Amino acid sequence: MRIMGLDYGTKTVGVALSDELLLTAQPVMTIERKSENKLRRTLAQIEELIEKYEVSFVVLGYPKNMNNTIGERAKATEEFKEHLERRTGLDVVLQDERLSTVESQRILIESGVRREHRKEYVDKMAAAVILQSYLDMNQTCS
Repeated sequence: MRIMGLDYGTKTVGVALSDELLLTAQPVMTIERKSENKLRRTLAQIEELIEKYEVSFVVLGYPKNMNNTIGERAKATEEFKEHLERRTGLDVVLQDERLSTVESQRILIESGVRREHRKEYVDKMAAAVILQSYLDMNQTCS
């Protein structure tokens, strides 16, 4: 059993996977989106990864505003969640992702990734941060 973490954006979707023991999250890839309004290809790529890695459910980053309100990006994420659940038949859990990109940037800087290369890693790293926060929260509750 594995859990998939996603960082859904207008141009990209960062993808991360848990290990089989559900202890750690690893960044996997960044899916490039051709158009913000077209999801078919993006959903197909996610579905392939779900089958390949035998994913049991998905944790989707939920971009709430810093004051805890729901903005346009969060509404778009809720719609993406519905599409993903319909397409895959899996449960999709929304996980607060505030500051996940900031944390991802910090990790990349500390890891010595050069500035010009960070953009190619930041989305999948953000997905890993989102998934890891979910895993950590659920381990302390167990």
